[in-house]
Amino acid sequence: MRLLAAMSGGVDSAVAAALAVDAGHDVTGVHLALSPDRQTLRSGARGCCSVEDAHDARRVADELGIPFYVWDLADRFAQDVVEDFVAEYAAGRTPNPCLRCNERIKFSAVLDRARALGFDAVVTGHHARLVDGELRRSVDTAKDQSYVLAVLTPAQLAGAVFPLGSMTKQRVREVAAERGFAVATKADSHDVCFIPDGDTRGFLTRRLGARPGPVVDAATGATVGQHAGTHGFTVGQRRGLGVAVGDSRPRYVLGIEPVTRTVTIGTADLAGVTEVRTAPPTWTGPAPALPVRAEVQLRAHGSPVPCAVTAGDDGGLRLLLDTAQRGVAPGQSAVLYAPDAGRGDLVLGQGTVAATA
Repeated sequence: MRLLAAMSGGVDSAVAAALAVDAGHDVTGVHLALSPDRQTLRSGARGCCSVEDAHDARRVADELGIPFYVWDLADRFAQDVVEDFVAEYAAGRTPNPCLRCNERIKFSAVLDRARALGFDAVVTGHHARLVDGELRRSVDTAKDQSYVLAVLTPAQLAGAVFPLGSMTKQRVREVAAERGFAVATKADSHDVCFIPDGDTRGFLTRRLGARPGPVVDAATGATVGQHAGTHGFTVGQRRGLGVAVGDSRPRYVLGIEPVTRTVTIGTADLAGVTEVRTAPPTWTGPAPALPVRAEVQLRAHGSPVPCAVTAGDDGGLRLLLDTAQRGVAPGQSAVLYAPDAGRGDLVLGQGTVAATA
């Protein structure tokens, strides 16, 4: 095949491109310039899209002997990922920018352009597997990224290649070292890539300004503190609440109301939910007949929970969880996996969390 390898400058995308070359494909490398200020240097493992990352990607492409280009998608990224991130927090929701980037940048803008240029598919360093067109978890469960890929449609998955899904991260680094890639020991990026200092609350405050309001105890209805903006909180949050409620029991954020600027907190016994309602889902394959049993993962690094999936309101889903879960935040993705023996790693699809009960 004629493949476009998305090369971030990290070890995963470098090895993915190398494996595509080894497999005999006609590979071209491309680095996505997503930051409006790419002359800055990376700070440790935080952030991406720096001039350093672009140079690292180019060096790997040179060693592989493949063509290499830089595509400037900074404006598209700013609109579809960064502005969406800010708007979601302003609305009292907790978005996942990595999922949004996969949906709107890597497998929309990039894949569309690649196909227009005659490429068959896009190769990435995601830790996930495609088996007969079905999206499945990586064999390395600690590095599995199927959660942030569950938003992809069958047509998008048909244009994707994930060479690392059957490898552990340790083996990926070993392959890079065997090939002499300088990125073999490069730290993984983490946190939100466009907030390199890791201070999400500070970033949002600079974008949205101070929006003070009350912190209310759910049990008593009493105002127990003040905050500088609901964007500094997420459902399930325990630390950084900045309140004292008179006893030693931990409090969690139970709800966020941006209109009244109210953050509601409560004890652990009030934090669990057994029902999740979602927006209309995206299925990675044929839509399953409802109702159906499945396992749902409610956070990027969460554990799957058995549930019953039924049709909800306005084309969404209603998920009845077998066990109560804390920290289920509106705006996050509820990713469904097949529960059948031997197929629990199969991704069925996802729906954005709209409400809980």
